[in-house]
Amino acid sequence: MGIREIGVEVFVPDVSVITDGTLRRLVIDGKLQGRLVILKEVVDSFEEQAKEGRAVGLIGLEELRLIRAACESKGIELDVVEASGKRKYSTLDSLTRSYCLDSGATLITSSKVQQLAAESLGIKVLYVPPPRARLTLLERFFDDSTMSVHLKEGAPPYAKKGYPGHWSLVQLSESPLSREEVEAIADEIIEAARTTSEAVVEVERMGSTIVQLGDYRIVITRPPMSDGWEITAVRPLAKPRLEDYNLPPKLVRRLEERAEGILIAGAPGMGKTTFAQALAEYYMRKRKVVKTIESPRDMRLPPDVTQYSKVYASPDELHDILLLSRPDYTVFDEMRTDDDFRLYVDLRLAGIGMIGVVHATTPIDAVQRFLRRVDLGMIPSIIDTVIFIEEGEVRKVYELNMTVKLPTGLREAELARPVVEVKDFLTGQLEYEIYTFGEQTIVVPVRGLGITGLESRLRRILHNIVPTAEIRVEGSDVTILVPREDLRSLKRLRRKLRKLESEYGITISLKLI
Repeated sequence: MGIREIGVEVFVPDVSVITDGTLRRLVIDGKLQGRLVILKEVVDSFEEQAKEGRAVGLIGLEELRLIRAACESKGIELDVVEASGKRKYSTLDSLTRSYCLDSGATLITSSKVQQLAAESLGIKVLYVPPPRARLTLLERFFDDSTMSVHLKEGAPPYAKKGYPGHWSLVQLSESPLSREEVEAIADEIIEAARTTSEAVVEVERMGSTIVQLGDYRIVITRPPMSDGWEITAVRPLAKPRLEDYNLPPKLVRRLEERAEGILIAGAPGMGKTTFAQALAEYYMRKRKVVKTIESPRDMRLPPDVTQYSKVYASPDELHDILLLSRPDYTVFDEMRTDDDFRLYVDLRLAGIGMIGVVHATTPIDAVQRFLRRVDLGMIPSIIDTVIFIEEGEVRKVYELNMTVKLPTGLREAELARPVVEVKDFLTGQLEYEIYTFGEQTIVVPVRGLGITGLESRLRRILHNIVPTAEIRVEGSDVTILVPREDLRSLKRLRRKLRKLESEYGITISLKLI
């Protein structure tokens, strides 16, 4: 099975030293003296992955071509040997160890686990630590103001410069990128991702690869999935603390004392994840146990916060882990699928504080994402606070409560029903009502309708009772200014006003002038 030759040392590399370029550098630097054996099964594996559109297969085949050229220039004999025969092996690493054990060859690896496993079998090992990750080709497109870089073959490179909500797309060069240039950058990224502990390949599919590499979130697409090679690399410019947002003290108190079903909503690129990151770090400093669910894991958080990946765990596994570990808060970044929302709901109902990040063009859209997934009566138990982020700032905060009332605009008392009220948290003004009508759940904007209808009814009442009174409306607070000479009419007026307070969910006060 093996190759034995007296006086000639035989070296057999595993996959790790091929894909990260280590073996090629050993040959070029003259650090290998003897015979080099490449297992045919490794070549076949790279070919299969390349056909599936996976970047590692393309990198592996290209590295083998360069290794053969380097061996020829250095006078090193290179053989390709089929090692498995009729035997089956669970992994290429175990096949490589078996071959070295039978042939007496020296195993070359950059994997510490592979080294320990081989040495436990008595195999001679040449361990070469993996090279430090470098992104020279990619990082030349970034400067201090760059949010993201967009590279595609056949097109000039572009970059978004500025900050969330205030950025511009800048063309970085007049010359379009060639396919070879984009592929070279992709190769550098994949190699770095596989040779550093700071990186993880979150998704590897035919035609696409998603990598979290340090501060960079990188998406690589290639044919046939896309019409050409494309790389999008996103890097956060700042890591703000919650205090940097200058939130109203009332909102800070709510986040500390009452908010446990939080939604952070906003359009793409407006700073939702950055705010969620700041909130997670804030809770950690408040001595809360915080965990995250992400895909990819691109939040920059202290080691105290455990970050889980949706890619490497099923919803059931995440559910069990979080229920057993009982964090005070779980940040769920980028909720998109039914499974994501179901997991959020289950954990919240189990008593875990939840912070969900969702795409939404308006704050109420975030709430509506839950309506078709849960019963209306459960909504306030799941969501109590909605924070809408626009241009990197908190622009709107909603609070949700359940009450039984006659919905705004309806007249018949028998139509009273359970209603979820959505109020502006800072002003207290009612903005939406959510209730069932027949078999449908409807969301009704009542800010304009409610106040307009209220003022109209108030004016009719005052016209009949106190024609000289004035009305002032501020949020959900209504003040009626009554001249002192009409004091005798107040008792009759108060009875009418109590009914309006209950119907509209407002506070009406009388003031003598």
